[in-house]
Amino acid sequence: MISRYFNPYTDFGFKKLFGEEASKDQLIDFLNQLLPLQHQIAELSFKNPENMSDTLDERKSIFDIYCQNKTGERFIVEMQKAKTQFFKDWSLFYSTFPIRDQGKKGLWDFYLLPVYFIAILDFKYDEKEDERKFRRDVCLKDQDGDVFYNKLHFKFLQMPLFNKQEHELVTHFDKWVYFLKHLEDFDHIPAILNEPIFQKGFDIAEVSHLNSDQYDAYLKSILSYNEAKAVTDTAFDEGKLEGKIEGKIEAMHSVAKTLKAQGITVSIIALSTGLTEQEIEELK
Repeated sequence: MISRYFNPYTDFGFKKLFGEEASKDQLIDFLNQLLPLQHQIAELSFKNPENMSDTLDERKSIFDIYCQNKTGERFIVEMQKAKTQFFKDWSLFYSTFPIRDQGKKGLWDFYLLPVYFIAILDFKYDEKEDERKFRRDVCLKDQDGDVFYNKLHFKFLQMPLFNKQEHELVTHFDKWVYFLKHLEDFDHIPAILNEPIFQKGFDIAEVSHLNSDQYDAYLKSILSYNEAKAVTDTAFDEGKLEGKIEGKIEAMHSVAKTLKAQGITVSIIALSTGLTEQEIEELK
């Protein structure tokens, strides 16, 4: 059953909500919640990310939204629906595109305008649970924690880690995150989101407002989203199973070593652990 509002984690939903001229004010409002006062956006224009890529393969995997404000700062806004191997490397690699885009032919003093890479993630990329943070604001710092370079910024939002309920929302940023995380689940506009900027978002996201071509595109986007999530979940489950098997084998090796050190015969150790006699003989 299709929900009343579309899934903003799909390519279609995300670009419809933030990546069109008609929804530009929403993108500006959302970005301004993440940006420092000196880089607040009044106006912006969308840029074609494919113009920055050198190869066809790069164009196939280019980011969702690339835009620039009137003073020249560049912004990459990416919605990642499935966990990506080497995600941090991936983010750093793609942040170099708007840097290279500023290069000028002929004499150039290498002056650069700020670049922001903003990633909204439908997964947890931190492996260690005690190190997980919903929001991470990253820039280059030296060994004393002082900012070394203030023109390259990364902002990561691990959406599964945002657990605030409606009554706990305090800031406008809280409301945006709550809106994005729960949009597909709403069947009406919550009172706390009954503001013009969110009312417009709900209006754009209402599936019944899509024409037939848009609806077909959305269904394809849902399929792509579900496939990506399924592949990631399967790989994760297989990894957990493989880890359990490896752990069990290591435990049996440990038991076998202990029994072997106590002078127990190899045949009895094999019966006790399930290891072959050859495996036991090779244990040191």
